[in-house]
Amino acid sequence: MSTAQDLARRQAIAAYDVVGRPEEADLHGLVELAAAVCDVPTAAINIIDDRHQHQVAAVGMEASVCAREDSMCALVFQGGHRVVVPDARADDRFARNPFVTGVIGKVRFYASSPLVTPGGIPIGTLCVFDEDTRELSDAAARSLELLADQVVDVLELRRTHRELARSNEQLARFAGQVSHDLGNPLAALRGFLELASSSPELADAPFATMALSRAELAADRMNALVVDLLEYARVGGRARRTAVDLGAVVAAVVEDLDAQLADSGATVRAGDLPEVTGDETMLRALLQNLLANAVKFTAESGVAPVVSVTCDEISDGWRVAVDDNGPGVTPDDRERVFGLMERAASTVDGLGIGLSTCRRIVEAHGGLMGIDDSDAGGASVWFTLPG
Repeated sequence: MSTAQDLARRQAIAAYDVVGRPEEADLHGLVELAAAVCDVPTAAINIIDDRHQHQVAAVGMEASVCAREDSMCALVFQGGHRVVVPDARADDRFARNPFVTGVIGKVRFYASSPLVTPGGIPIGTLCVFDEDTRELSDAAARSLELLADQVVDVLELRRTHRELARSNEQLARFAGQVSHDLGNPLAALRGFLELASSSPELADAPFATMALSRAELAADRMNALVVDLLEYARVGGRARRTAVDLGAVVAAVVEDLDAQLADSGATVRAGDLPEVTGDETMLRALLQNLLANAVKFTAESGVAPVVSVTCDEISDGWRVAVDDNGPGVTPDDRERVFGLMERAASTVDGLGIGLSTCRRIVEAHGGLMGIDDSDAGGASVWFTLPG
């Protein structure tokens, strides 16, 4: 097989996640049925990787692992068709195999049908064998093929179930992210409305008008965030590709964080930010998390936060960085903090969902994300966007 085919097979086996697991009852039932249909004492489901044959279900013997070079099935499973051998001693492919010669076993009758994924990748066999020679009827051979197809169907169902479980977990995280991201614009909305309502009988009409206008804009941004995030979840986390003014996005984020910035005495500086390609709502949620985290953790350290947002052109797109003058993130923690519910400082309020969601947004755009040291002495959280 070519290297590409080997890689496809390894990926298919990994996706099924059956190797090294306890034997599944539905797979065991299929090998029992195969043994009964073929009227033999022994049957097995074999998954064959680069080095080993893994029996993930067996009847008539204990499921085990053997070296690929010792496997009978490894000699034929890539052929894509069933194999029936009445006496393995008389077959040049198997005559010197240790399962035939007595080194490992004394197999005489052998039959197998390959396990082929829907994508056409052979990953192993459903095989039956006996220490006595025998023939196999056409009907039994055809049944063996059908049962092999059923084995793949079971593996596909298990894979789909796991993917659905992961999807449900992502939706749960998404629900948490929605509530998290709504907090800042909602706080801004409430603050501006309070300013308007505190103006005695709207005596300071221009001020009240301005505050109400800002509240309306905050409400509009909040509504757009809800609509777009729900659409993002509906289409399975695929980011849209439109022209996005990164400077305008940062300005909107700063507006939404107005109350937090004022309370902490924070200063946000934005460099000359370009127009990039991406999902505007997703990028705004991303930058809102990064700026809010930078301000929060820096203020907690007792320093007036100074946060800068810069963007540099790289060979295949853009590199955006949010730098702060806070305590930074230790090298040992720089990957851990991207995990859900993980936070660099346990004394700071929050669920820690921000960075895990940020990384998913960046990956949905085809970019990378990481943390370095900032020139200001704190953390530099960066991400890339393809051009």
